Amino acid sequence: MANWLAKSEPTTYSWDDFVKEKQTCWSGVRNYAARLHLRAMKKGDEVLFYHSNEGTNIVGIAKVIKEAYQDPTTTDERWVAVDLKPIRKIKTPVTLETIKKDKRLANMALVRLGRLSVQPVMEEEWSVVMELAGEK
Repeated sequence: MANWLAKSEPTTYSWDDFVKEKQTCWSGVRNYAARLHLRAMKKGDEVLFYHSNEGTNIVGIAKVIKEAYQDPTTTDERWVAVDLKPIRKIKTPVTLETIKKDKRLANMALVRLGRLSVQPVMEEEWSVVMELAGEK
């Protein structure tokens, strides 16, 4: 099972919106690298929910409940979406500043490829983030 991080601007779609809806179609991604990551997501994979631009922090954990399918926001068959379901809000949001200061996370895609909206999270990185979130 793999781990991922998905970004959303809280003014557009926040963790609270996600929880209220109980699940969502993660659509509208128009970056080639992010598309590859969406295609690689498998049912049951866990996803860090990251508030971008405002707040810049990891606020929750979601799960992939439906693997890649045609993105309903476009007729271009090259673009895909996945369905996600919120699992839980994390105890302590983990800020981008905290992540950048932790040398164990220096190679995390969030640090190296800051603009990528869907990205993999290595198992060791996941463990560190959970520790920083007070989840261990």
